[in-house]
Amino acid sequence: MNKIAKSQSSNRPTGRQIIASNRKARHDYEILDTYEAGIALTGTEVKSCRAGRATLVDGYATISEDEVWLRGVHIAEYAEGTWTNHAPRRARKLLLHRAEILRLAGKMRESGTALIPLSLYFSNGRVKVELGLARGKREYDKRQTIAKRDADRELERYAGRRAKGH
Repeated sequence: MNKIAKSQSSNRPTGRQIIASNRKARHDYEILDTYEAGIALTGTEVKSCRAGRATLVDGYATISEDEVWLRGVHIAEYAEGTWTNHAPRRARKLLLHRAEILRLAGKMRESGTALIPLSLYFSNGRVKVELGLARGKREYDKRQTIAKRDADRELERYAGRRAKGH
């Protein structure tokens, strides 16, 4: 008798699909470490994320009573939602292991560090947030970063021209 193994297929897409990213965070902050966390959302929030209607610009994370909360992130109300729709800027619980939370709390006690959301994305059908442990940059640090990026870009252009024989 032949036994046919059932493959468990799901309708969830595989891979990483970006919903929103906080590009300004890398300009304003020096990212010391990154963490991936799950996020507790309601049904209308997930549907709104699938439509790509989320922004991370004013977002930050806090640790209170051994729980991590994402605050200031705007997920727009779902267009077809009814009275069950969500509040766009509510605090959302982040899902991390206890050891990670304790490690983060220890690092956050250092002066000048903050937890900033860097990107919001789908990973195998689940909404995840990439958090960065960040320290604020001074104005001259930002200028140095811009100057270095411009110099690197100019070097790449020059190397490209040389390779073409110009």
